[in-house]
Amino acid sequence: MPLTDTPRSTADARRTTVVAKAVSVFGRGGYHATPVTDVAVAAGISQAYVLRLFGGKLGLFTAALDRCYLLIREALARGAEQASGVTPVEVLEVMGDAYAALIADRDLLMLQIHAQSAADVPEIREALRRGYASVVETARELSGGTDEEVQRFIAFGQLCHLIVAAELDSVDAGWARVLTAGMRHP
Repeated sequence: MPLTDTPRSTADARRTTVVAKAVSVFGRGGYHATPVTDVAVAAGISQAYVLRLFGGKLGLFTAALDRCYLLIREALARGAEQASGVTPVEVLEVMGDAYAALIADRDLLMLQIHAQSAADVPEIREALRRGYASVVETARELSGGTDEEVQRFIAFGQLCHLIVAAELDSVDAGWARVLTAGMRHP
């Protein structure tokens, strides 16, 4: 049987499952407040096995963050494929809609926010940089946008984070209407 047909190892399969659960668990509790045990319980395996797979809580968190940015890039690619516009701004707009739909998964959104709040940890800061670099390059490549257009796209994504996280669309005040005007989000 060719090597490409061999199934992944149990450790690889478990690693994928644990990372998917870690996105949700860390998204709810953050890096500092979430024990590895919570992720292990969600994944249905022992804490010792999680630690063996990831080398510790930090390795697990950065793997979850890497998965988060992978999901973002996949959403942006789907948006770009669906874009009927021909200008970079039109493509970026459809990509933004795809991202807005993605962060309807509040755990994914909150994981990003928690990661930013833990960016004083060098490995988390590096994972954030790596993630943002990949998103910026994906947006630039798929849209053909200028640096300024891509910067605006990222800036609006961050504003979308604020609106969704703080539920600003439900605040009936002038300042909240200024921030939410024209924004589409879940």
